[in-house]
Amino acid sequence: YLAKQTSLRGTLRDPSGCAALAGLMEEQVRVCRRQAEAMEAVRRGAELAVEECQHQFRARRWNCSTLQGLQVFGKVAIQGTREAAFIHAISSAGVAFAVTRACSSGELEKCGCDRKIPGVSPEGFQWSGCSDNLSYGIAFSQAFVDNPERSRGVSSSRALMNLHNNEAGRKALLAHMKVECKCHGVSGSCEVRTCWKVMPPFRKVGDVLKEKFEGATEVHPQQVGSRKLLVPKSSRFKPYTAHDLVYLLASPDFCDRDPRRGVFGTAGRQCNRTSAAMDGCELLCCGRGFRTAQAEVVERCSCEFRWCCSIKCKQCRHLVEVHSCR
Repeated sequence: YLAKQTSLRGTLRDPSGCAALAGLMEEQVRVCRRQAEAMEAVRRGAELAVEECQHQFRARRWNCSTLQGLQVFGKVAIQGTREAAFIHAISSAGVAFAVTRACSSGELEKCGCDRKIPGVSPEGFQWSGCSDNLSYGIAFSQAFVDNPERSRGVSSSRALMNLHNNEAGRKALLAHMKVECKCHGVSGSCEVRTCWKVMPPFRKVGDVLKEKFEGATEVHPQQVGSRKLLVPKSSRFKPYTAHDLVYLLASPDFCDRDPRRGVFGTAGRQCNRTSAAMDGCELLCCGRGFRTAQAEVVERCSCEFRWCCSIKCKQCRHLVEVHSCR
């Protein structure tokens, strides 16, 4: 829901602004009041998560479509499916990523660069510069994103699933931190290197979590002593790790329109006639067939360099075939 807002800065100037944000749990409102300056980063992180979800699933039957109102993904997000697992993972990662980025850029008074890495590394370079303070972003994400699940209690299978996937999303971010360096020395020689740690591009996080989605493990609750745990539903399934996604229920086929569940169906979606993958007309259209139409495409062509200094192009028009599901 926060991802659908254009900005929170105006809303949060009012002391009662946090309570006015629809959909927040009581503890999330308290976090908002304590950390009001960070809420615009939270909004950006949520927006980033929706955009990345829609990129990763653009060629699948469920393409991460959103609805108006509080349940932006409809019931897809609360049904315990592998799609819900991905939504939780990418959302928690998005909030951690955006809050960390806000720390590094100096937007937030309560955090800044990570200066905890001391001295010289085993490889011989000096730790310096502005390392991304991912530990702060992850802690914020845990406090804010995990709260609705914690309020349900550990007896809820859905809460256990969502908490696990939230953490898997943050671990995808943490596991792909990388080192950037700058050389110092005479004539650009690398006698001394100063290095710092940076987060991966968010697209990399999306790619990793999409792979985890494809290999997600179906689980069911099991009482082990006094604790309720999620264990693989079949002994044939691989044991899952803290980095993997888990789900409780099989997904619907997403073929037929049902907006109340956040399912828009695939009628009218463009498909690839020559592909045997999920974006191909046979699979994407659920066997209903497809229509073919011609569309005019306008492109720049016959470009020439003009001295000095411009490029002059013509506009070329040609017809292409477009296939869409019945």
